[in-house]
Amino acid sequence: MSGDGLRQRKKDAKAKKTSGTPATKYPISSIKSSILLFIAMFTIGFLALYSPKVAWRLISPYFTPQPVWEPVPPSRGVSAVDFSADVPKREATVEAFKHAWLAYERDAMGDDEYHPISHKGSNLSESGGIGYTVVDSIDTMFMMHLDEEAQRAREWIATELSFDREGKFNTFETTIRVLGGLLSAYHLSGNDPLYLEKAKDLADRILPVFDTPSGLPLSMVNLAQRKGISDVDNRGFVSTAEAATLQLEFKYLSLLTDEEIYWEKAEKVMEVIKGSHLTTGLASIFMNPEDGRFVLSAIRLGSRGDSYYEYLLKQYIQTNLSEPVYRVMYDDAMNGVLTHLVQKSQKAGLTYTSELIPERSMGGEISWRLTPKQDHLVCFFGGSLMLGAITTGSATGKVSVPPRADELTEQGKRDWLAGVELIETCMRTHDTATGLSPEIVHFRIPNDGIDGSGAAQDWYIKGARPGEFPPYDARYILRPETVESLFIAFRLTGNRLYRDYGWAIFESIQKYCRIESGGYASVVNVDEVPVRHEDKMETFFMSETLKYLYLLFEDANVLPLSQYVFNTEAHPFPIFHPSIRTGFS
Repeated sequence: MSGDGLRQRKKDAKAKKTSGTPATKYPISSIKSSILLFIAMFTIGFLALYSPKVAWRLISPYFTPQPVWEPVPPSRGVSAVDFSADVPKREATVEAFKHAWLAYERDAMGDDEYHPISHKGSNLSESGGIGYTVVDSIDTMFMMHLDEEAQRAREWIATELSFDREGKFNTFETTIRVLGGLLSAYHLSGNDPLYLEKAKDLADRILPVFDTPSGLPLSMVNLAQRKGISDVDNRGFVSTAEAATLQLEFKYLSLLTDEEIYWEKAEKVMEVIKGSHLTTGLASIFMNPEDGRFVLSAIRLGSRGDSYYEYLLKQYIQTNLSEPVYRVMYDDAMNGVLTHLVQKSQKAGLTYTSELIPERSMGGEISWRLTPKQDHLVCFFGGSLMLGAITTGSATGKVSVPPRADELTEQGKRDWLAGVELIETCMRTHDTATGLSPEIVHFRIPNDGIDGSGAAQDWYIKGARPGEFPPYDARYILRPETVESLFIAFRLTGNRLYRDYGWAIFESIQKYCRIESGGYASVVNVDEVPVRHEDKMETFFMSETLKYLYLLFEDANVLPLSQYVFNTEAHPFPIFHPSIRTGFS
């Protein structure tokens, strides 16, 4: 046992005696202490025999060593920090983007979504598309210096793009993909007024979703009618993540147009959420737009929860650390996440995030069940924690690359190490037949009843049985979250390992997702070779996955994290100091 563990107090074997006087009597307080110690030892011994888990929880704090400060995992090969571009790998991502974009442009130009196997496009509304793929992809073209492709995309936006469309469009998706893409294109194009004009038109059509009793936005919008629509599938409740992931876009638009209404509507949402604060710092995945309160629902970092936590940090960063309310909310949330959701796997000690599921008893009492389920979406969180550690966890105001222990607060060190470990866990989920990560994994826990089923020691794909059609959990739909964290981790450490990880993922995408005739498709089962494809190329593949891979291998002076904040669809906005007085903060 180390010196930091339990220490035995040394007691004199014999009481001191004075010649001619009786032996010293033990004071009553000492006797009481001995009795209490005996009771404690007896209790622990009893629990160790009949309930070892409880016993270990009681004594583990005294036996568990404190983590050693190792800001980065061991690097492979060259250990010197080198932020220059890896040109061959960077250019390989450009060729992959062209393979995806040119096929889309050939078969489905202007359509919202692309189906590369059938060579067709589709739209989100029968009245026509709103530029999901074109607008979502154009800033990637600017970054990759694909000038001809960007010019053709601009021409389509100028002559064909219309938001006067009937139908139900998701407020969140439309904001992060289309509004975010237009605002980023405006900045990266050198302030081409076309993009800002289109962005303002779209935002004005979205604004009515905020006209609820609480100010929380409705989940859907009819852009032609400029009308918010409730989500009947979820009883009219709104997703917490979706309501709290519009702020970067609307605030940046407010800065560019000098119109405060965009800022006020977005900021009101955060004021409502803060007013409904849960004591744990966590957030349920649904809220009621009528009263602005959380609805009894799951708590997780996956779907409907993820970007709420992401934007707490990014709102603080976006306005140059000038709004401390978001720092307070972020720190509070991270304390809740690290206390209640982050767990260790039983074999390899992998750090992962679990979900809290509410359950109501027959008597009406509420309890929470911890479920060892982690979405691929959660893999953004490792990089986010590392970025938050050097932002809200900085002890000196400026940190090295990678940070030294004395440059971070205790919370900063905690968050940084948790972020590093979560990235390693996400990379472990790429240990599949294809090298691609599944949509959802479950982690082994004691007494989970799957011993002898062939499940992996630490994690497995639930319901994936040989000979049966793969469950949704087994899919890889070209998601970007792991490479997003790798990009951030490399920028904050200079560790070549993160580029190695990213290249391995890119090679797997090239091998198993690339369609020879053009485009890329989702894989139905990551653990099956030869692979089966789903005929769909998500817009975020060109907007996020290939963009983050490109930036991972690009020179770190391009779009530095000290000057830019990326929205949740990987559209970069410049960091600024607000020109208006923000009432909430």
